[in-house]
Amino acid sequence: MPTPDPMHPSRDETAPSSSRSAPGSVLDDSAEPPQSPFWVLLLGAVGVVYGDIGTSPLYALRESLRAAGGTTTRADVLGICSLLLWALIVVVTAKYVLFLLRADNNGEGGTLSLLALARSTVRRRARIVVFALGIAGAAFFYGDSAITPAISVLSAVEGLGIITPALDPYVMAIATVILIALFAIQSRGTASVSALFGPVILVWFVTLAVGGAVHIARDPEILWAFLPTHAAGFLFHHGFVGFIVLGAVFLVVTGAEALYADMGHFGRAPIQAAWLGLVFPALTINYLGQGALVLADPTAAANPFFRLYPDWALIPIVVLATAATVIASQAVITGAYSLTRQAIQLGLLPRMEIRHTSAMEPGQIYMPRVNTLMLLAVLLVVILFRSSSNLASAYGIAVTGTMIVTTALAAIVARRVWNWSPFRVAAVLMPFALVELTFLAANLTKFLDGGYVPLTMTAMLAALMWTWLRGTRIVARKLRRESVALFDLAEMLRQSRPHRVPGTAVFLTANPDLAPPALLHNLKHNGVLHADNIILTIRTEAAPRVAPGRRIRIRQIRNMFVRVEARFGYMETPSVPLVLALLRRRGMPCELQTTSFFLGRRTMTEAARPGGMPPWQDRLYMSLAHSATNATDFFRIPPDRVVELGQRIAI
Repeated sequence: MPTPDPMHPSRDETAPSSSRSAPGSVLDDSAEPPQSPFWVLLLGAVGVVYGDIGTSPLYALRESLRAAGGTTTRADVLGICSLLLWALIVVVTAKYVLFLLRADNNGEGGTLSLLALARSTVRRRARIVVFALGIAGAAFFYGDSAITPAISVLSAVEGLGIITPALDPYVMAIATVILIALFAIQSRGTASVSALFGPVILVWFVTLAVGGAVHIARDPEILWAFLPTHAAGFLFHHGFVGFIVLGAVFLVVTGAEALYADMGHFGRAPIQAAWLGLVFPALTINYLGQGALVLADPTAAANPFFRLYPDWALIPIVVLATAATVIASQAVITGAYSLTRQAIQLGLLPRMEIRHTSAMEPGQIYMPRVNTLMLLAVLLVVILFRSSSNLASAYGIAVTGTMIVTTALAAIVARRVWNWSPFRVAAVLMPFALVELTFLAANLTKFLDGGYVPLTMTAMLAALMWTWLRGTRIVARKLRRESVALFDLAEMLRQSRPHRVPGTAVFLTANPDLAPPALLHNLKHNGVLHADNIILTIRTEAAPRVAPGRRIRIRQIRNMFVRVEARFGYMETPSVPLVLALLRRRGMPCELQTTSFFLGRRTMTEAARPGGMPPWQDRLYMSLAHSATNATDFFRIPPDRVVELGQRIAI
């Protein structure tokens, strides 16, 4: 993704977006980095991307039958199975796998990738709407990211009660330990996690297919569920009850939104191949097998999944299901990392540490602060709801909200970026929108039963991102009004000739056209100018690595300053010492031991008169600005060579 606007706020004036590479990464990018083998990415996609949607057979048909009043007539079972299958076909296969995976931004997917693609193609006034949609979609996804691990792990631990009810009093404690362990291993990176989870989920999908195929063979008439007329007939004959059933049917597609958000971790082709070649067939066979079982034995409707398997296989199936449901959380965790990185690059969140965990796949990242905040949010949800049944009511709203926002942004991208005609946009995307709006309406009937939780979380996160975006613009306007053009300053200094001191000074700035505030403060308070002055801007390119010949660009300003623009790929570690080494090769006096680095540290204060935001937003913005990652550490500047000059900004 491209570097965000130059005045992206932080506690200093450094360029805002870059990230840490995996340990041991090198900056010599004359050659393209090696790519992971396709089968490795395929297995990783199975383990990470499809863990969530792959565990829906545990409860989707059961809850749908329960919502229909426990009916087990042939027509009703065929109708509900048909609804489940066509939800997978329309929402997951058609929309996400075949359509949305085409809408990537330099290999990254998710709501904010669509936002980045759409915002540059719409008019200025329409950008507010686009940003509002992107913020809403991101906030919905974060709400989903807090609920999915909670419901997955709770349902897994509660499932252990099938083996021995003696574990029931310890469900909360066991779930807490598992969640802490799950988030603790994230620092090992997506590749390591997928290597651990991939084989387990692969076995899980094979088990789904085998269990379902046996019962389909006993009653092949269940295959008539592929006809959409059975789904339509069920909804037509059951009226409002059919509408309520849709809220339970939606459980079959939860996890599809993470499929798109995780595209940067594995790539489009492995995700598509995994779905079409393994995941979709296995899910289809299992749901049809459950339906055939209920037709043969109506008492199996109470728990059709586990009744698919013989009694001797119950314990291993429960253990495998427990492992699979815990792993199901991984898709939204990795998706949250990708979403956060994109939010930082778009200026919706303050800069945070980003660690690349793979030298071959640039999308595989780990964010320590996000990991900690997600763990705290998930544990809070577990404590509040205490069981997966209580959480089920809150599950669908966040997911449907994300899907609807994604469809709206996809329509803008198709019209503006791909140049589709309005008729084609409507013909392709309107069916998706109608289906998702229907699912949302069905899920909103659960608002008082827990649905208010994801909506509350979404509102809070949206307010946070909107505050950061508005605060960024207010600070940028203030700084522009108070700034001096670098060319004008050079002309003034050439005439006034300040006292010069030996050595080299480096001033980091996000906007190379304006004089850095640290430079102005140094002149004002110290009244001196160094013999050599470098105005350094560090930018992050959309490419993973920058060729050595494009690393730096140098321009003289009135023989007073040297303006240097350094470029780094998103897989590289931005390094000021490396930039100085390249400048020395060009004959510039940039010895690290004799160079001083001047950074401006911004302190936000409340203005005497209210500005553009209410007081609560001012305070929230100041707190976020204070949390931004320190530039000295971020750009690997030697701490003993740094001079920080404070700047107070009233907002």
